Amino acid sequence: MPVPSVAVQDRPVEILQRLLRFDTSNPPGNERECVDWIRGLLEDLGCEVRILARDPSRPNLIARLPGRGVSAPLLLQGHVDVVAARGDWRHEPFAGELHDGYVWGRGALDMKGGVAMMLAAFMRAKASGVLPPGDVILCVLADEEAGSDEGANYLVNEHPELFKDVRYAIGEFGGFTMTLAGRRLYPIMVAEKQVCWTRATIRGPAGHGSLPLRGGAMGKLGQVLHRLDRRRLAVHVTPVARSMVEAIAAELPVAVAVALRGLLVASVTDRLLDVLGERAKAFDPLLHHTASASIVSGGEKINVIPGEVSLDLDCRLLPGFGPEDLFAELRALTGVEMELEVLRYDAVAAEPNLALFGTLAETLRELDPMAKPVPLLLPAVTDGRFFSRLGIQTYGFLPMQLPEDMAFMDLIHAENERLPAQAMEFGTQALGRVLERFV
Repeated sequence: MPVPSVAVQDRPVEILQRLLRFDTSNPPGNERECVDWIRGLLEDLGCEVRILARDPSRPNLIARLPGRGVSAPLLLQGHVDVVAARGDWRHEPFAGELHDGYVWGRGALDMKGGVAMMLAAFMRAKASGVLPPGDVILCVLADEEAGSDEGANYLVNEHPELFKDVRYAIGEFGGFTMTLAGRRLYPIMVAEKQVCWTRATIRGPAGHGSLPLRGGAMGKLGQVLHRLDRRRLAVHVTPVARSMVEAIAAELPVAVAVALRGLLVASVTDRLLDVLGERAKAFDPLLHHTASASIVSGGEKINVIPGEVSLDLDCRLLPGFGPEDLFAELRALTGVEMELEVLRYDAVAAEPNLALFGTLAETLRELDPMAKPVPLLLPAVTDGRFFSRLGIQTYGFLPMQLPEDMAFMDLIHAENERLPAQAMEFGTQALGRVLERFV
């Protein structure tokens, strides 16, 4: 008697493996073949699919599952481009191989694993014939790893009508387990920092290389770099950071909780961070703006002391602040007068809308009675920042049960990126339950 075939939506691991076999390294991206494969899966199931692109080789996919109309539409958004796979890998990064219980490959965590979960959950909802509370919009995006100008930024600017009435979105980056003091926490991203790429131009007297200058542009640049390397910008305890720390502390033993809550006292934050060291490393960027020097430019000839040099800074602002707040702090920290220019600023809402948080948390507790869901402020950025322009609150919710010794963040954009195969079904089930009950 023949064994019934298992529908593709019930094989999320295989979906992930197939996605990983498309080399969508960005640059250049070349997401087209990958997106076309996803389109074929959805159309075979009877879904209506739209492809929108500014560059035909960098398409974005939109599919819509009609709902009962008792809730606003819910957006599922994820990107299929990945960063380059440099370095020495134990298993070929674009083979999607299964070894030792893990699916290996560039993008397994960021974020083809999440896209595979979303795709499987969306297809299961379609195949079941049971209408969700409201429409579900699946959005597969290009170009997140290089600024999203071909992906989310393009769709929000050129096709905002696609997201009419959407209030909430599910995307990266959260929902994975994090074990602290024996407690299994599930951080759910509710807010993210703001990109504020900045160019600092520093000027001073120019001269002949044989006649050394003191206090010139190069010397001032050295002072700026030294101060940025040795000091932090000012402490800011934002409401979202406070809610995150308080929620985590509430789940921990008293001694650990007291130390963690101490980070919220601005007068002692930095001293406590220094004492705690690696144990508090993850909280440091959640309590400060950050400015990382990345590109230095200046000088034309070895025998000419330049009168002008520039320094590009990858700055990330906390929610609720703007570039001028950062610039004042940079000048105060470095003690150097410089011209500061915004190269790119992607603003986000100052306060998150937590109305759907309870539904996500309850879903996790149903699937894992040991789950301790907590809100997360992400020190990096996601495509959620673009959808926020339309009033859409993104939750980073790609649930994964991970081994306690798995350093999740250390594998993002690193060699040997991998995802436990069993995490795929857990995440797909969690997303499926959310699609049944979001209201």
